[in-house]
Amino acid sequence: QVQLVESGGGLVQAGGSLRLSCAASGSIFSINSVGWYRRAPGKQRELVGGITRDGNTNHADSVKGRFTISRDNAKNTVYLQMNDLKPEDTAVYYCNANLQFYRWGPLENYWGQGTQVTVSS
Repeated sequence: QVQLVESGGGLVQAGGSLRLSCAASGSIFSINSVGWYRRAPGKQRELVGGITRDGNTNHADSVKGRFTISRDNAKNTVYLQMNDLKPEDTAVYYCNANLQFYRWGPLENYWGQGTQVTVSS
């Protein structure tokens, strides 16, 4: 069974960097559009940004200039590069992706299990 897996989270000091990855375990044809979300303790889930199949991106105002979403279609992997991290970036980060299992097949939406990012002051 295919799963969407995030990795790369951890504990970092303020001002540091992390790179999160989002990849599908199992056989797929492609990852289409992907959104990165986060949920901080006691807060609602927030959209961090997204990337289309062609690589067009958008980022939330709160992370613009610090976070960058990119993708490697050959590896079917999407990345969230996070620089200049702040304590308020502490959250569980999730990716949400539309997966295609075969050429011309329908898109199916999947969520990853999340990866914890903790930024210490």
